Amino acid sequence: MNKDLKVIFMGTPFFAVPVLEMLNLNTQVCLVVTQPDKLVGRGKKLTYSPVKEYALKNNIPVFQPRSLKDEAKTILNTPCDIIITCAYGQIIPDVILNYPKYKCINVHASLLPKYRGGAPIHWCLINGEEKTGITIMYMSNKLDAGDIIKEEEYVILPEDNVSTLHEKLSQLGANLLKESLKEIILKTNQRIKQDENKATYARVLKRSDEHLDFSLEGQKIINKIRGLNAWPLANFNLNDKECKVIEAYFVKEKCSLPNKIVDIKKDAIGISCQDGIIYLTKIKPFGKNIMDVKSYLNGVVKEKLYEATIS
Repeated sequence: MNKDLKVIFMGTPFFAVPVLEMLNLNTQVCLVVTQPDKLVGRGKKLTYSPVKEYALKNNIPVFQPRSLKDEAKTILNTPCDIIITCAYGQIIPDVILNYPKYKCINVHASLLPKYRGGAPIHWCLINGEEKTGITIMYMSNKLDAGDIIKEEEYVILPEDNVSTLHEKLSQLGANLLKESLKEIILKTNQRIKQDENKATYARVLKRSDEHLDFSLEGQKIINKIRGLNAWPLANFNLNDKECKVIEAYFVKEKCSLPNKIVDIKKDAIGISCQDGIIYLTKIKPFGKNIMDVKSYLNGVVKEKLYEATIS
């Protein structure tokens, strides 16, 4: 890698930090562009993005525009050879896309053109995909539709959830970008047009997406639990109070009616679904901390759970 390569990096969440770290070790990061600080929690504490925290610790200048369209001057006045983006969170205007010598390159957490958009890791799990991966691509003025430079596939394991996949793909993205940058600088990289007919989208999750429907097939329910763990977490209503689900497993068997607690083990609560039983093993009851179900059962009357309303 070329330490003289001048880079502007644009990113925000933890997913982007390994990419920034790789660039900081192998190139000259002149500027980090990240989303404005947010007020978080009941105390409304002003919180930096993970990317900003890394930049400040490593003495990299930080720029936090509310609108790139209106505040592009800082970027355009920063000499650079290439702009790298990873989970930044804003549309990048043409004036910035066309600014650097080697253009703008994006690290995206899916095998494009599938799962364009802001939540590809969540949706690939929710939809029960067997594989995902990382795409290194040129940016365009259309969402995640630029030419593909390089892709690397990852086979999703049964135990993977958003948290584990997030960590694995972020490191995969950093490594694949490092390989790709050498080719981009030498101008030996591929430039493959995306097939628009195969494009799918991974929109940002809505609150309603987090709710579990126990009238569905068991595997679909498990996929959603995995696809929302460790954030924002799947939920259902237990006696009209929200209960979040962290871990569960599915046993396929005949069930007469879904949405009923039909089995209670020492470490699991079984709720009937369309084609079997979903056994909850780790939950967050309303107003309480995350706990294993064994601990939860120590504080309730088990017999009354069979009469509970599930919705």
